[in-house]
This record gives sequence, C-alpha cells and structure tokens, in this order.
Amino acid sequence: MRMLSRKRGIAFFSIFSVVVMALVVFGGHIKAASAKKPSLSNSQCVVCHPDEPATIKAHGGKHKTKVGCQDCHVEHPPAGTNTIPACSTCHSGKAHYELKKCSACHSNTHAPVDLKLEGEITGPCLTCHPQQGDEVKEYPSAHTDQACSECHKTHRQVPDCMECHEKHTEDMEFETCKSCHPVHMPLQVTYTNKTPSRYCGSCHKKAAGLLQANKSKHHDLACAYCHRNKHKVIPPCTACHGQPHPYSMLQKFPECGNCHSAAHDLR
Repeated sequence: MRMLSRKRGIAFFSIFSVVVMALVVFGGHIKAASAKKPSLSNSQCVVCHPDEPATIKAHGGKHKTKVGCQDCHVEHPPAGTNTIPACSTCHSGKAHYELKKCSACHSNTHAPVDLKLEGEITGPCLTCHPQQGDEVKEYPSAHTDQACSECHKTHRQVPDCMECHEKHTEDMEFETCKSCHPVHMPLQVTYTNKTPSRYCGSCHKKAAGLLQANKSKHHDLACAYCHRNKHKVIPPCTACHGQPHPYSMLQKFPECGNCHSAAHDLR
C-alpha cells in the first residue's frame, strides 16, 4: 500500500509540474502578445485620413520623404491622447528650432514649407537667412528699415523690383536691376563694362547730357569704360592719357580741369 501511495504521489507531482510549466509558457506568450504594438502601414492611416497625404505630396518637404505617419503620430485616440507631437521632438540643434510658436508661420504641419507670413516678420527669417540680414544692416538703405515679410510676402518668393521702384528705362526688368543693385545692399552698385550708358544716364542726367553734346572722343565712350566696376569711381585723367604735357606746364596747371573743364564737357 505504501509503495502504491508513493507512486501516485510522484505521478501527481509530475502532472502538476507539467501544468505549471505550461501555464508559465502560455502566460509569457499572452504577455508578449499584449505588449506588442499593432503594426500599421501608411496606407491604413489613409483610409480614415485621406486629405493629409495629398497635402504632404504637394507641400510636405522632408515630411514627404523622410518620415511616415507613425514616425510623428505615435499615439491615437482613444488609447492615446498625444496625437500631435511637438516640433522639437524631431527638430533641434539650430537657432530656428528654438523659436516659440512654430504654428505662427508653419500653420499646417503636413505642409511645413508652405509658410503663412502675416504681419512684420524679420527675426525668425534671419535665423535661417543670416547673410541677408548682415548685408542689409552693414549697407544701410531704405531696405534696412523694411521687415523681411514686407518684400517676401510668401516664403522663397522674390518680388519684382518694379513693385516698389520705378524703372530707370522702359526696357528694364528684374534681372537687369539685379545686375547693378544687389537686392539686400542696393546702394552698393556694381556693373560690367557692357552696361549700357542709358542706364547710368537715367540717374546722372546732367553728366549724360553734357557727354552727349560733347564733340571730343569722350562722346563715344561708354560710362562704364571710365567708371569701371564700381559706382562713383572717378578715374584720374592720367589713367588713359598718361602725361600729355611738359612737366613745367603740369607744375603750373596741376589739375586737368583748369583748362579742359570736366571730362563730360571736355574742351
């Protein structure tokens, strides 16, 4: 009897051990299954959110190519309430990303480069475009007192100069303006030796009139031939004419204009 009872005890313990191990293993599978997040694809998100993909495709910038729906939207109601993440979750390390109220300009996160510029905005612009800000300050002009958004009403939109300024000549267009006037330092006038004299004459009417009436060889020279490369540069006569008179005469009349008047009205 004792032998039979002992065998039954061993059998019962073995069965109990197997059941316990099965429960442990099964319970582990249940826990792992419950901890695993459901896997969704972008195509599944689109079923309920059809408008956002079209917006991203048209204006998404890097949001279109670098991230998927769940890279930003890690939670979804009702289980999760943090549906829209802060921009700083991904964007950091630049002065621009430290600005507050991103939505003031980036009103649609699915179209982050389609900015809304309202009011006078300068500071936020210069966090990405510091060179332009430095140029405007270093070379003062009427542009210095204007907010960036006064000219750039839409992000990356470059206005035509003639929206605010009158043409020098009727045939002028935007590229012609830029060839002489760098837009963020417009008074630093530069030009090539092929610049037509009529462009110069539109501002320097007196000099152009005198030169037009002049019968000397200067009449046939372009303004840019003498006033080379930089605006308001007045070359010495000797740059072209050397020393045309005896030294004794130059000692008595050191200034060419004493006898020959101005270069535009040469006598």
